[in-house]
Amino acid sequence: MRTPGIRIDPILIQAAIAAALSFAHLHDLAAAAGQDGWKAWAYPISVDLLLVAAWRRLRSGTAKAAGWCWFVVALVASLGANVATAGLLDLGDVPSWLRILVAGWPAVAFLGGTLLAHGTPDRDEAPVSDQDETPATPVTTTAPELPVAAPRPAAQPAAPVPPALVALARKVADDHRTRTGTDIDTQTLRTRLGVPLTLAEAIAAQLT
Repeated sequence: MRTPGIRIDPILIQAAIAAALSFAHLHDLAAAAGQDGWKAWAYPISVDLLLVAAWRRLRSGTAKAAGWCWFVVALVASLGANVATAGLLDLGDVPSWLRILVAGWPAVAFLGGTLLAHGTPDRDEAPVSDQDETPATPVTTTAPELPVAAPRPAAQPAAPVPPALVALARKVADDHRTRTGTDIDTQTLRTRLGVPLTLAEAIAAQLT
């Protein structure tokens, strides 16, 4: 059988070299600031872990502001060590402010790592399988029955109107037309004759 060859990624090799150099610079700076022994090795580990935690938060898509904040903090610490150990700082005579920063870094790294790991609750929810979904049973609603309207009684035939009353109404209607130029309405006719509304309607029907 032919053994498949191992593929070497040059990008990963470059990243490993850069990480080793940054790790060494952080170790040298911590040792120069008075953190000797195992503590000098713990400093670069804390910086790299904070960078990884911030990067994972950025990749998760939640609370990106916190992720960017602590990513910049860890990146400044790493870049600061690289620049300081490049000959711009006398490692034999480290200033007091740098010793204070190095001594206070563990508390900063602990705070950042804790907030990134536990600051935001996990909002992921388990996906619901299509097989678990129970189809809803359609609900049949019946429209309420409306009460049947009672049949309207047949209209009663209009009572006969005396001819004399019709003649009087015609005179009143003519007089109204002469004065106003319009035909008299039923309400006015009823008022002028002093008769009930039904009788006035019957008289008005004979005037047309």
